[in-house]
Amino acid sequence: MLSFTTSIWSTLEQAIAEDIGSGDVTTNALIPPDLKTTAVIMAKSDGVIAGLEVALNVFELVDPSLESIVLVPDGSKVTPGELVGQVSGSTASILKAERVALNFLQRLSGIATMTSFYVQAVAGTEARIIDTRKTIPGLRELEKYAIRVGGGFNPRFNLSDGILIKDNHILALREAGFTISAIIKLA
Repeated sequence: MLSFTTSIWSTLEQAIAEDIGSGDVTTNALIPPDLKTTAVIMAKSDGVIAGLEVALNVFELVDPSLESIVLVPDGSKVTPGELVGQVSGSTASILKAERVALNFLQRLSGIATMTSFYVQAVAGTEARIIDTRKTIPGLRELEKYAIRVGGGFNPRFNLSDGILIKDNHILALREAGFTISAIIKLA
């Protein structure tokens, strides 16, 4: 289960503001404000769902009167055509939120799906699939969540979580005259 931190809410709000800008001129010009609809979110390929609640919260941030339903919880395997979520209410609000909502859902589900693929590949061995800090700035919390949904592990969230000596550390210290044994003693 994803804990919606202040940071995640801020990320969602920033993404919405970035996409809508000063207003959705197409939707505002074409869609009557009182038009209502129910939209479904459907899987387009085999995969593992991650971030559905993130996506549905995007809709509700754009318009709190929208009603959403999780049909398939995060971590579920889906097939093409399977309905995973539903949003009802103002058509204009749904159209304004859909791209941001789907971007989060697609990215996080893609990460969970690929992680699950590799977790299955090492099943029955002592290997574990772990992530790195190589995430999109501002999305680390969400991307690491998707890794966990796919069955992977998060050994370090940031630089303060533990020592990890990398090639750049060794190179910098060796250029300063340190030997490998001296570097190990520093750690």
